[in-house]
Amino acid sequence: MTLLNLSRRDWLKLSAAGVSAVSLSGWLQVLASRAAQTPTKHKSCILLWMDGGPSHKDTFDLKPGTKDGGEFKPISTAVPGIQISEHFPKFAQVMNHAAILRGMSTSEGAHPRAKYYLHTGYKEGQGGLNYPSLGSLVSAEIGKPDGSMPNYVSIGARSYGAGFLGIHHAPLLVADPARGVENLKPLVNGSHFDDRLGLLHEMESAFYREYKAEASADHWTTYQRAVTLMQSKEAKAFDLSLEPSSVRQAYGSSRFGDGCLLARRLVEAGVSFVEVTLGGWDTHQNNFERVKQLSQQCDPAMAALVNDLKQRGLLDSTLIVWMGEFGRTPRINQRGAKPGRDHYPRAWSSVLIGGGIKGGQVIGKTDKEGATVVERPISALDFLATICELLGINWKKQNNTPIGRPIRIVDKGATPIAELLG
Repeated sequence: MTLLNLSRRDWLKLSAAGVSAVSLSGWLQVLASRAAQTPTKHKSCILLWMDGGPSHKDTFDLKPGTKDGGEFKPISTAVPGIQISEHFPKFAQVMNHAAILRGMSTSEGAHPRAKYYLHTGYKEGQGGLNYPSLGSLVSAEIGKPDGSMPNYVSIGARSYGAGFLGIHHAPLLVADPARGVENLKPLVNGSHFDDRLGLLHEMESAFYREYKAEASADHWTTYQRAVTLMQSKEAKAFDLSLEPSSVRQAYGSSRFGDGCLLARRLVEAGVSFVEVTLGGWDTHQNNFERVKQLSQQCDPAMAALVNDLKQRGLLDSTLIVWMGEFGRTPRINQRGAKPGRDHYPRAWSSVLIGGGIKGGQVIGKTDKEGATVVERPISALDFLATICELLGINWKKQNNTPIGRPIRIVDKGATPIAELLG
């Protein structure tokens, strides 16, 4: 067994037993060598998280000519018969790679609970556990355990973490994609850096020997991951300044556009799961102006991401998921001078792109008002099981909690969406 194969707990146990003569300088050289290897093609997922819950009736399930259909017009897409909002003209041209799921129907209508449910597949407080998010599950199941890059990156906002899977599968947060990951370069060079890391290792090991605290193992894991990334050749993937300005402009020159471009760079560098957040979809007031502005940010970024991945031969192996925590009410409320739409989990839309799906289709149907799913309802469990299936993850597998309790990746009752699977 090499040092790269050791878990954080094994590392500290060996240290506690006196195995501390290993050269940390040599360890860092091994990490750097491993990081320099060319990454192999693997399955990845990019989650475009529309925080707040986008209105399905004003994005991908328009109901023109109805009482509360709203002011947006539908436009045709690259797939005959499929229409979407006029504010997604660029995405409309890559509809052949996408599937719109208009039959989403879930059970949580409050933001915190709905976000947790759609990220984990379990309801908050269920069983008294802190469940792992989809990103952490992907990290654990198909990520590279000894890779130089993190397996789960969250861009734009802090997302849900690893739960009982442990800190190794927690997300790396990139608050501003234009700035990337800060402090990647050490303040001192060469042997000085190795010496300081060695001193830290000795202090961590002494603490573990004395108290046997799991928190110390987590703390060392955090440093281990940071040092690995600092030594990594692939860390340049976080630097958007390496991209031509024309490419950044194609993504829309917005923070969300930068986030989508960064997601493409990270997937190309071997990261298994990237979440990019676009907030502001909680449109209780001024719904139409806000949805228009958000759609105009989202549209070029999504289209550029699809085209970019396609051009690089990565679209079939990269699943793009567009969703929020629920939809918005079919009826327009009368809050003030600029009305909006309220929370609505009963019927809404999500979108899947690439990743080997059968694209160019709509699955599910709502009634004429967008209020009820009348064809092919899709639950949160169905949705998450489908994502796992497309990524090659056994969604029926059980992971053990620290006390040995087995928990399924996706809870019982799920049925993957057969129409999507090749």
